[in-house]
Amino acid sequence: MGKVKVALLFGGRSAEHEISLLSASAIWRHLDREKYDLICFYLPRQGGWKQVASPLLPPEELEKGDSFSFLPWGETRQSLPLQADIYFPVLHGPYGEDGTIQGWLELAGVPYVGAGVLASALGMDKVAMKAAFAARQLPLVRYLSFIEKEWENQQEEIIQQIKAAIPLPLFVKPANLGSSVGITKVKTWDELAEAVKTAFLYDRKILIEEGIPAREIECSVLGNDEPRASLPGEVIPFREFYDYRDKYLEGKTGFKIPADLSPGQIAEVQRLSLEAYRAIDCSGMARVDLFLDRRNGSFYVNEVNTIPGFTEISMYPKLWEVSGLPFNRLLDELINLGFERFQKKKRCLAPNL
Repeated sequence: MGKVKVALLFGGRSAEHEISLLSASAIWRHLDREKYDLICFYLPRQGGWKQVASPLLPPEELEKGDSFSFLPWGETRQSLPLQADIYFPVLHGPYGEDGTIQGWLELAGVPYVGAGVLASALGMDKVAMKAAFAARQLPLVRYLSFIEKEWENQQEEIIQQIKAAIPLPLFVKPANLGSSVGITKVKTWDELAEAVKTAFLYDRKILIEEGIPAREIECSVLGNDEPRASLPGEVIPFREFYDYRDKYLEGKTGFKIPADLSPGQIAEVQRLSLEAYRAIDCSGMARVDLFLDRRNGSFYVNEVNTIPGFTEISMYPKLWEVSGLPFNRLLDELINLGFERFQKKKRCLAPNL
């Protein structure tokens, strides 16, 4: 049997472009070359696709790759041969983790790694995701959301709603972005308007969320219809919360892998993580982030990341490693799950064939 041809998709048009390159580089290094042939596609910030030799290339070399376009017009139009057996999106944030690439791959009729269109879209939009969690009666901190036009027209009214519903401190977040981009911790009401302004730089819809004194717990989930959860880990932020600078630029955050939790707490983290995974109908993989309230020991589900970071410092592969599944075997499982999901969907679309 020949090697499986895997197309690695990375880069993208979101603010998480650089993290995608780091994740793709780690995957490129850990994929078993005795099992897989790699085809690499870099998606520049300005759009389009470029076939390149490796995600390890410097930015100027990535930009020199052969260009492809899927539109029936444009100077760079070239049909992309569906030369891969399976596609592996490693695109963090909008235009990659939000269901857009997944929808294109569905239309192309090819297998791919990770969550489908619905789960990807729900996992990207924090407000829609929390609605799905609430429908499943998962524990959540207090929150509310609004769009930019509502803020422009009803700012004072919205401020009063926030003050009535959510105590300080609170967090202001773009609804559709990850890696803590655009997030501000608000400690006084005088800081609120500026925090909202910052969040609107990244999205037209934002989330206001209660800030509780909490430990930040993360759990990796793997699987399709029968997912399993890893041992939990704990993020110990260098600053007040785990922000973009601490995650990817300075690297001063501490990690406790596995987390120092009782057996009962571990079981509860795993239960809630699997429930959150199922709430958005996820498949393939996800990292579930939770809060452990220091005041009373309660757990709250924060969010699900459907394409978690795969960098050398990322929690998702590290949690599986401490749970007995090393990076290379984790990638094997993800690829097999992608094929499994594709075959099952194919049978459902053509039940009589």
